[in-house]
Amino acid sequence: MTDIHGIASTLKKETDGIWYSPEEEPLSYPADGNDICFAVEETSFWFKHRNSCITEAVSAFPPDGNGPIFDIGGGNGFVSLALANAGFDVVLVEPGRAGVANGKKRGLANVICATMQTANFMKNALPAVGLFDVLEHIEDDKAFLKSIHALLKNAGMLYLTVPAYTFLWSNADDSAGHFRRYTLKSASAVFASAGFEVVYASSFFRFLPLPIFLFRTLPYKLGLARHAKDWRKNRTSHAAPNTFVERILNRMLLAEKIKIRSKKIMRFGGSCLLVARKM
Repeated sequence: MTDIHGIASTLKKETDGIWYSPEEEPLSYPADGNDICFAVEETSFWFKHRNSCITEAVSAFPPDGNGPIFDIGGGNGFVSLALANAGFDVVLVEPGRAGVANGKKRGLANVICATMQTANFMKNALPAVGLFDVLEHIEDDKAFLKSIHALLKNAGMLYLTVPAYTFLWSNADDSAGHFRRYTLKSASAVFASAGFEVVYASSFFRFLPLPIFLFRTLPYKLGLARHAKDWRKNRTSHAAPNTFVERILNRMLLAEKIKIRSKKIMRFGGSCLLVARKM
């Protein structure tokens, strides 16, 4: 088990087995977001395929000694659990109390209730960090990445997923508290400006941009969804409508997993996946 006190001495472990920070800070994330995600993660093709892509990327570009990987803003620990099941040592770092409680329910050994800032990690202490659909919630992404750079060990690894393309902006981004969407080029540029070497950058969910544009972005641009704040509807739309459709989707997405496993690059898709190393 990871020595939490060895890298963040101000955290305190409570009787529930979770490490807590004495500080709190406001978040650009819906208050009920973790509970809503927890209700759909196990059955959602979107969450499951993202997990598959992440574990393939981490396996292809593993951290020194296979971890530990600090899954910052890791929600309910769905990605953390997938990485743990793939054989990696993982620490879930999540400021939402519902999220860390759900992470514990999933059996994660190392769970911290804090943001990256309030955890007060020691500099040059973390072997690897994961930011899985987190950076778009950070107003100053460059400064945030620089702060992570300072925490990572020399040649430490950073794994990231973010939503793709500003032209796909919709009420789903508004209600989720996003500040931006990315391209492979823009995400790579902000990584480089924060002192990272990008070792792999690829899109995934290649079939999603068209349905996102037709069913979310276009109604939003036409003013048909300008007041929509239904976070629950936006998140559950990641689930396939039935098992038949899910089987078809799984076949379509298998090729993406194979490409990432082979370190091949996909230039277009609904999400971006990047792996970077601290220089």
